Amino acid sequence: GRWRRQERCSLGYRSCGAVKCFFGRLHSARVREAFLRFFEGRGGHMRLPSSSVRPRGDRSLLFVNAGMNQFKPIFLGTVDPRSEMARYRRVVNSQKCVRAGGKHNDLEDVGRDVYHHTFFEMLGNWSFGDYFKEEACTMAWELLTQVYGIPRDRLYVTYFGGDLSQELGADDESREIWLSLGVPANRLLPFGMKENFWEMGETGPCGPCTEIHYDHVGGRNASALVNQHSPDVVEVWNLVFMQYNRNKDGSLLPLPQHHVDTGMGLERLLTILEGKHSNYDTDLFSPILTAIQQGSGAPAYRGLLGKADTGHLDMAYRVVADHVRTLAVCIADDVYPGMSGTELVLRRILRRAVRFAAEVLQAPPGFLASLVPTVAGILGDAYPELKRNTERIMNIINENEAAFLSSLQHGRRIIDRTLQQAPHAQEFPVDVAWSLYRNLGFPLDLITLMLEEKGLGLNSAALDQLAEEEAQKQTEKQQEESKDRGLLLDVHSLAELQRRNIPTTNDSPKYAYTLGTDGRYVFSPCQATVLMLYKDQLLQSEVPEGQRCGVILDQTSFFSEEGGQCHDQGYFIRIGQQDILFPVESVQKSGGYVVHEMVTPAPLHVGDQLQLFIDEEQRLACMVKHTATHLLNFALRKVLGEGTEQRGSHVSATRLRFDCSVRAPPSPQQLREVDRVIQEMIGKDEMVHTAEIPLRLASGVQGLRMIDEAYPDPVRVVSVSVPVSSLLEADSEAGTRTSVELCCGTHLLRTGTIQDLLIISRRQLMKGVSHLLAITGEEAKQAREMGQSLAAEVESILERLKMGSSSHTDAHRLSKEVGLLTDAVNTIPMPQWLREELQGTLKSLHRSANTAIRKLEISQAAQIVQSLLHKHSNKTLVVDTVLTDSASILMKTVNQLCSKAPGTSVMLFSQQDSGKVFCACQVAKTSTEVLSAADWALAVCAEMGGNAGGSSMVARGGGRTTDLDAVLTTASTFASSKL
Repeated sequence: GRWRRQERCSLGYRSCGAVKCFFGRLHSARVREAFLRFFEGRGGHMRLPSSSVRPRGDRSLLFVNAGMNQFKPIFLGTVDPRSEMARYRRVVNSQKCVRAGGKHNDLEDVGRDVYHHTFFEMLGNWSFGDYFKEEACTMAWELLTQVYGIPRDRLYVTYFGGDLSQELGADDESREIWLSLGVPANRLLPFGMKENFWEMGETGPCGPCTEIHYDHVGGRNASALVNQHSPDVVEVWNLVFMQYNRNKDGSLLPLPQHHVDTGMGLERLLTILEGKHSNYDTDLFSPILTAIQQGSGAPAYRGLLGKADTGHLDMAYRVVADHVRTLAVCIADDVYPGMSGTELVLRRILRRAVRFAAEVLQAPPGFLASLVPTVAGILGDAYPELKRNTERIMNIINENEAAFLSSLQHGRRIIDRTLQQAPHAQEFPVDVAWSLYRNLGFPLDLITLMLEEKGLGLNSAALDQLAEEEAQKQTEKQQEESKDRGLLLDVHSLAELQRRNIPTTNDSPKYAYTLGTDGRYVFSPCQATVLMLYKDQLLQSEVPEGQRCGVILDQTSFFSEEGGQCHDQGYFIRIGQQDILFPVESVQKSGGYVVHEMVTPAPLHVGDQLQLFIDEEQRLACMVKHTATHLLNFALRKVLGEGTEQRGSHVSATRLRFDCSVRAPPSPQQLREVDRVIQEMIGKDEMVHTAEIPLRLASGVQGLRMIDEAYPDPVRVVSVSVPVSSLLEADSEAGTRTSVELCCGTHLLRTGTIQDLLIISRRQLMKGVSHLLAITGEEAKQAREMGQSLAAEVESILERLKMGSSSHTDAHRLSKEVGLLTDAVNTIPMPQWLREELQGTLKSLHRSANTAIRKLEISQAAQIVQSLLHKHSNKTLVVDTVLTDSASILMKTVNQLCSKAPGTSVMLFSQQDSGKVFCACQVAKTSTEVLSAADWALAVCAEMGGNAGGSSMVARGGGRTTDLDAVLTTASTFASSKL
C-alpha cells in the first residue's frame, strides 16, 4: 500500500471528469517508468533492457515483434542452464518491437489510420514457472485502476470461452479471478480461439489469454463493441497464460511449467491516459509532427483521415513520423536497409517514407534524416543507443535516400519504356511492377499512383499472388534451415529428462586436446554411457536398427553447433563390438543436453558403453578457421578503427565467413594492412589462452567486444598472447592490444598452426556492412602465388600497351587479353587487396586499349575516305565496297565521308573471307525526309538474307551473298528512287 501511494504521488494525477489525468502534460517517459517501477516494487520483478529488434538466433522472425521473443528459449526449455536467463523467474521490461513483413505486417496500413505502427513499444511482465493467473490479473488490475487511475467503468475483460473441436473447456479460473476483483459479470466476455487463445507458432507453447479493453466514450455498456474493430473500444493489455504445448500433429499437451506473458502497447496506453483517440496526438509523436512541419514547410497536421484528407497530406505526416522512428531504432540496432530478409523490409520502409516526404510533403533531400535527433530526444533515455548513434543513423538514411531518388528516376524511365512498347495497353504488366517493387524498392502504393497518373490499372490480384509466392519461398527456406539444424529436444522431453534427474551433458571433453612437440594435435579419447535416446519427439530406452534418433550421453567430446562454428563429425563404437560404426550426422544442444543425431546401424540401448571418435581432420580445420576468425576480427578493428563491429560469422572446415559493420568500405590499402597485422600475429606463433570466468568479471575487460548473445555464466574467454588472469588485473589495458573474445568454440593452442590467413572476397551486404570470405593454410598460400602470377601478367600487358600497337588486329588482340585477364582476376582466389588493385589497373588498361583501337580505326577510315573522295567527287549518292575486316571501321568510314561531303548519302559494303558482308550507311541531313537510312539498309540486307537497324540518318546491318554487284545495284536503285 505504501508503495502504491508513493507511486501515485510521483505520477501526480488528479480527477478530471470521467477520467483521471496527470497534472500538466503527461510524458510518455513517466508512464513507461511507472510500469517498470510498479513491477519492480510489486513482486520483485527484475527489470531487463529491451533486446535488439533483430531476433537473437531465431530464423523464424524478421524482427522482434513481441516482448516475449527474447524469452523463447525459456518457453521452449532450450535455455542454457548456465546462463543468466535460466535463472529468470519474474521480469519486466519495455521492448522495442517492429511489425513489418512476415506474419505480423502493419506496413501498408500505417498512415491510413491513427493506430497502426511499424515500430511500437511493448510493456510487459513475465513469470517463468512462478506466479500464474491470479497474481497476474490482480497486478494488472491494480496498475490500471489504482496507479494509472483508469476508471473501472471504462474497462471490459475478455477470457477464453473454450473450443469443443480442440477439446478445450472455458477458462473459468480466469473468469472467477476477475469476478473476485470486482469486474461486473456483464463486462466479462467469453471469446473463442481466434481472440483469446495465444499460440507462438504452428507448434510450441500456447495457452488461453485474457484481455483488458477500454471504452473511450464511457457512460454506457459497450460490451457489444468489444473485439468488433471499433475505434472507440480498444484492447489495452493482453495477459497470456502458457499452459499447453502444441505438438506437430496438432494435439495439445499440458506444459510441465506454467508461464505468464503479458503485453501492453505504450502508444495505446498513452492515448487512454491523455484522453486522446489518436496515437499521433501523444507526446511520442507530436514533437515529430512539429519537426515535419518545420522541416518541410507543409501545411500543419490536422489529423484527417480518408477522403477528408485531401491530397493525403495528413497520411504523409503519419507515414513519415512512424517510419522515421522505425528507421532510427533499427539502424541503432545495426539493422540497415538492404536487399534481402529483414534488411529488405527496412529498405521498403525507408523508401515509403522518402516517397511521402518528397512527393506529398514536398520536403527537400535530407529532410528525413533531419528528424532523427527529435526521435532520439523522445526515446533516447529509454533506449540510449539512439543518442549514441544519431550521426550514424542520419548518414545511413541520407545515403539510402539519395540512392532511392536515383532509382525513382530509373523506375520512371522503365515505366515510360514499357508503355512505349505497348501504347494501347489498359493494364500495366504485373511482372514489371513486381520488379520495380522487389528489385528497385518501389513502394506498391507509389507504383499504383504513378500508373493512375497515366490512366493505367494494375492487376492487384496477380501482384498479391507474386507476393504470396515470395512469402512461400521464404517460409520453405526457413523450414529447410530448421531441418539443417538437426534434432532438437521438445519442451516435454526436456522437462521429462529433468524430472528423471538425468544430468545435462558434460561436453568439456571437446576441449581435451594438446599440442605435441612434433606440432601435431592429440585429441584425448572419450568414453561415454548412453543416458537416453530420442525418437519421434519421445524419449526411448532403446532404438532398433535403421532408425533416425538422437543419442544423449553422460559426456561427449563432440562439439555441438554454436558460436558460429559448425558441429563435429565422427562416429561411435560400442565397447566390445568394434566392427559396427555409429556415424554421427549432426550435433545440437538443447537445454544443456547434447543430442547426437544418427541413423542406427544396429540396435542401441540406454546404458550402452561407447567409445567416441571425432573426425580429427575436420575438427582441426574448424579450430584453425575459428582462431583465424578472432585474428581477423582484431585486425579489422585495429586498422579500420571505431565503428567496426562484428555482425556475424560462420566457421566450417572449408570456409570462413565474417560480416562486420564499417563506417566506409575498406580500401585495398586498408585490406593490405589488415593482411600485414594478421601475418604478424601468425608469424609470432602466439599462445592462445582460454579460461572460464564469471560473466561480470569478463564484461569489465578492456578491449573485449560483446555481441548480442545470451552468454553462459561463467563464460569462456579466448585471448591471444595475453593470459586471461592478466586481463583481469586492475586497470589492465592488455586486452586493447590483442584479440580477446567471449567464445565457446574450439581453438588452436598457438597461432602458428594457421600458417596463413587470407581475405579472398569482400562484398557489401548492405550499406555499412561488409561480407568477407577468407581461407587459411596451404590454400591461402596457393592463392597468394596465383595473385602474384596474375599481377605479373597485368604488368606485361601494361608494358605492351605503352609500346603501342601497329595494327588494328594487334590492338584488338590486346584488348581481348585484357578482357580475359579481367575475368581471371574477378574469379580466381587471390588476396582481395591485390584483386581490387588489379581490377583498377585493368579497368584503366581496358579504357586505354579501346582508345588505341579507336585511334587506329579513325586513322584507317581516314585513309579509305581519301580514296573514296577521289573516286566519287561531287556525287550526291555513293554506293561502293571497301576492304576492311572491321564493321566499326566501315561505319567510321561512312561517317567521315559524309562529314567531308555533307550533301552526300553513302552506303558502303565490305566482303569478308567467311562470306559475310558488312553494310553501313548514312543519309544526308537534307534527304532524311525522303530517304530513311534504316529502311535503305533493311531493304538491301534483306536481299542478302540478313537484317539491319538504325535511325532515319544512320544504319548498319549485314548478310551473306555471292553476288555483291547485284547488291550494289539494289542499293543504288533503292536510294535513287527516293532521292
